[in-house]
Amino acid sequence: MAELTHLDPEGRPVMVDVSAKAVTRRVAVAAGYLELDAPAAEALAQGGGPKGDPWSVARIGAVGGVKRTADLIPLAHPLAIEGVEVVHHWDASRRRAWLRVRVSCEGRTGIEMEALAGVTVGLLVLYDMLKAVSHGMAIGPVRLLHKEGGRRGLLSMPWAECPWSPGPSEG
Repeated sequence: MAELTHLDPEGRPVMVDVSAKAVTRRVAVAAGYLELDAPAAEALAQGGGPKGDPWSVARIGAVGGVKRTADLIPLAHPLAIEGVEVVHHWDASRRRAWLRVRVSCEGRTGIEMEALAGVTVGLLVLYDMLKAVSHGMAIGPVRLLHKEGGRRGLLSMPWAECPWSPGPSEG
């Protein structure tokens, strides 16, 4: 079984010392969706509700989530983020509002938490933008699709429902 890295020998939480790790190019891609009821879906399809364009605000919120990850996740290292790309997709037949976040940097530790936090915060912002119309929404799964760099190298995790492939490029 793999050892938990964020615990000291006595089982207390610690921030891992990454100073001995090599600096490598790090890329992570995550995606997730917000499932909407009919009123919220109709508002989104028509460009938003009383608060304005929800997609633009959600995309900005996702970038903010990436940038604030070390403030949200207690043992995450602050990273010098070099790039954030956010794309969205509306699946009208399933009433799912999808977000995909790609994050990159040169660093000593992974950037997966930043990609996951970006998607999650972006979906929370989308919920906030549409809740004036309806609270009938649920944040669906948020998953890591792809990561590059570090000791594990390349990992790609396909998700059949996801409108994007797990690779690093936007699509």
